[in-house]
Amino acid sequence: NSPSFVTMEGTEQSDSQEVNAVYLQQLRELDIPEEAAKQALLHTRNVSAEEAAMYYFNKLENEEEGDDDLIFKMVFVVNMDLSMGVGKVATQVGHAAVGLYQVLQEKNSWREMAWKWDHTGSKKVVMQGSNTAHLLELQALAMSLSLPTYLVQDAGQTQAEPGLHTVLALMGEEELLNNVTGSLQLL
Repeated sequence: NSPSFVTMEGTEQSDSQEVNAVYLQQLRELDIPEEAAKQALLHTRNVSAEEAAMYYFNKLENEEEGDDDLIFKMVFVVNMDLSMGVGKVATQVGHAAVGLYQVLQEKNSWREMAWKWDHTGSKKVVMQGSNTAHLLELQALAMSLSLPTYLVQDAGQTQAEPGLHTVLALMGEEELLNNVTGSLQLL
């Protein structure tokens, strides 16, 4: 059995170069974008998925700190005062993600932020919020920093009363967003 390879056309070094498909799949499972994974494998001569992953992550760390290199993340703050079940929390976080993504379409700068977020790993974090007042306080702080937010109000069809604030979704450049949610505990 010979290893299977994926061919890349039109590279600088030759008309086609082969990338080990097994290693490529392993890199994709690490959430490394396909083209970046292929390039990492080519640069490390298909030695192993580990070598390529190390190359990729070292390259990310060593990139110059410019505006184009900012990392964006999406944060979901769950209202822990409501004692929602796991399924309910998952549903509410889903509502928050969709709602925030719709909000991001309202301004050019936010659309650009969503694009950069999507192309830099789509980082998402779920945190614990104390209660409704806490969620509203965090939202106000985020808005004062011009960060997009979306606050889910439950329809009241299952576990929560209608109109309760269940999850706050926020997005922004990681360091700026940490000023709002950095002290919260992970869910």
